[in-house]
Amino acid sequence: MNQTYLDNLAEISANIKNASLRSGDNIKLVLVSKSQKKDSIKKIYDLGYRSFGENYLQEAKEKIESLDGYDIEWHFIGRLQSNKIKEIVKLFDWIHTVSSKKHMDMIDKFSMECNKIMNVCIQINIDDEESKSGLDLNKVDDFISISENYRNIQTRGIMAIPSKTNALEKKEHSYALLSEKFTELRAKLVNFDTLSLGMSNDYQLALAHNANLIRIGTLVFGAREK
Repeated sequence: MNQTYLDNLAEISANIKNASLRSGDNIKLVLVSKSQKKDSIKKIYDLGYRSFGENYLQEAKEKIESLDGYDIEWHFIGRLQSNKIKEIVKLFDWIHTVSSKKHMDMIDKFSMECNKIMNVCIQINIDDEESKSGLDLNKVDDFISISENYRNIQTRGIMAIPSKTNALEKKEHSYALLSEKFTELRAKLVNFDTLSLGMSNDYQLALAHNANLIRIGTLVFGAREK
């Protein structure tokens, strides 16, 4: 990891700290390590960072198992597939991309088998993009009502990936809607404390709209390794 990316990490951390001071919230940085080798993760870990995100089960499995002795909190941030949920539950501490009752049923079942409570974020397709999973914003309340019935799932918040166009052009409407919904739900739900929003291209926009979990990859690790 060269100095440019170390400088980027320091700048991101400073921006998060400043946002935390403004909001009074505890903002978490999740380093997205997909397509990165475990040595890159170790270098970031040695700087004091403990939360890492992965998109692909098979790639993540090798890294997680090889880093078993490290106190890392692992976040699954990729598209969920039914045939992979059992292994995802076994390996990860958080799942950010839940948007179907079928998957919630499976996560709860396998979490019970593993004797663990899975932290979950409900994914919202805020810009109604066909290429992305997630619920319509107006269906979130009903889905959360269902989620309260699970004994081995803790629904921690909502997650979204606004369109690249909105991020690039700094269009704030989608971010404002997510912030408003999060604030509303947080006020009435126990342990509902996470707005997972913001990546390398839009994290500052997300921070300005009350995001308190930021998922950063390229700005810290550089281009993905093949």
